[in-house]
Amino acid sequence: MTTAPEIDPDIRSTIQLPPTDLLIGGEWQPAATGERFEVIDPVTEQVIARVARGRQADVERAVAAARAAVDGGAWSKLSGVDRAKLLFRLADLMERDFRAMTLVETLDIGQPLKNPAAAIAALRYFAGWADKIDGRHVMLPDSNGRPTHTYVRREPIGVVAAITPWNSPLMTGAWKIAPALAAGCSVVIKPPEDAPLSTLYLGALALEAGFPAGAINIVPGYGPEAGAALVASPGVDKVTFTGSTAVGRQIGATASGALKAVTLELGGKSPQVVFADADIERHIPMMARQFYLNSGQVCAAGTRLLVERAAMDQVVEGVARQLRRVRVGDPFKPDTQIGSLISRKQLDRVSGYIDQGRAQAELVTGGNRIGDTGFFVEPTLFIGTNDVVIAKEEIFGPVGVVVPFDTYDEAIRLANETPYGLASVVYTSDIGTAHRAAAQIRAGMVRVNGGASVPSVHVPFGGMKASGIGRELSFSGIEACTVEKTVSFEL
Repeated sequence: MTTAPEIDPDIRSTIQLPPTDLLIGGEWQPAATGERFEVIDPVTEQVIARVARGRQADVERAVAAARAAVDGGAWSKLSGVDRAKLLFRLADLMERDFRAMTLVETLDIGQPLKNPAAAIAALRYFAGWADKIDGRHVMLPDSNGRPTHTYVRREPIGVVAAITPWNSPLMTGAWKIAPALAAGCSVVIKPPEDAPLSTLYLGALALEAGFPAGAINIVPGYGPEAGAALVASPGVDKVTFTGSTAVGRQIGATASGALKAVTLELGGKSPQVVFADADIERHIPMMARQFYLNSGQVCAAGTRLLVERAAMDQVVEGVARQLRRVRVGDPFKPDTQIGSLISRKQLDRVSGYIDQGRAQAELVTGGNRIGDTGFFVEPTLFIGTNDVVIAKEEIFGPVGVVVPFDTYDEAIRLANETPYGLASVVYTSDIGTAHRAAAQIRAGMVRVNGGASVPSVHVPFGGMKASGIGRELSFSGIEACTVEKTVSFEL
């Protein structure tokens, strides 16, 4: 165990927390049972808030409010232009409170630079779609000797249940609710119990923005209680979930049994494929960032570094050097690059995988907890094979494994030799190799020699295989929150 990072207690005392009740039908309300659960600062391990603990009765009240909003309520009567104005207004309020929201989410999840910029961008992008969701006219043959007029309407799917993860709750929450609201759906959000505060802050701003009652509802609580009740509720038309594959399978089974639409953005074990002809020194910083960004708590993290054998020494030495330089500490300090893991449960999980790595692979650097307060772990690098546990299972911590390959075909086989298929990175100076690999790697996203580190709202995002079902962002997000209706007249 290495020395604990220095913590700045002063800034924590200045952070103004949002309301901690449930947001149902435009009002803050306590849970029906009056229960609350504790939210822990993962850096200090101190209680920072006690939030209302929603259960089934609370979920049903929220769903009823959402149902009323789309079934003839004020929200259902707004035009696309008016929905866009509200979304733009919400984005403006988030920009006004940029620093305050940054402090809340940074406190909540223990990671630096957790600001609302990506969430604001999503709200504005989908606000732009709200008045452009239209249908089409279809030319069909005459009916009974008379001309016909046939058109297709695109309508809101109804009530959308959004269950969000703790690694970036504000960003992923905006990715889910912005297209739903733009399309005219109402939403019930179940934020993560480990990090619900930034979502509650968003709810407070939604009230200030003037969203009608029931358009946005928030029910904090535990997954088996509030989350499961939300998925099973007969008043919900569509479920969108980001989280683990195991929970995603349960949600998918429940939703499919009720014939509900689902979007599932799940886990990953993404490959970074490094060919020897790549500009390796230029790309080494990105290779390393894939392991430690957000303390490795990123579903699309490239934690399998597949390296052509001729470049192994250069890559291993370079990545290890980068990882040793990473500044782990208090997320409120300006020189900190990564903070803590989210919880003691996650610390124990990551530590267990590191122990398995020590037994099955070669430890290059890292592998230790930092201090005895807060959930800090050193960025860790192993050399192994594609069949060791740390190369097969999603760890969700700052742990990566380097696996050598000898041929192009072997590289593609190793990249695809996983149940997951969320993201990937290819490094090469050969444009033909790049295009072939991009076509043959089974993943929802392929970056070549870098590319954007965070998915853009302008392009679809989602996975293949056990990494999920459906797509978020871009017009795909609108399509996922709407249904088509055919109307035909005999004139």
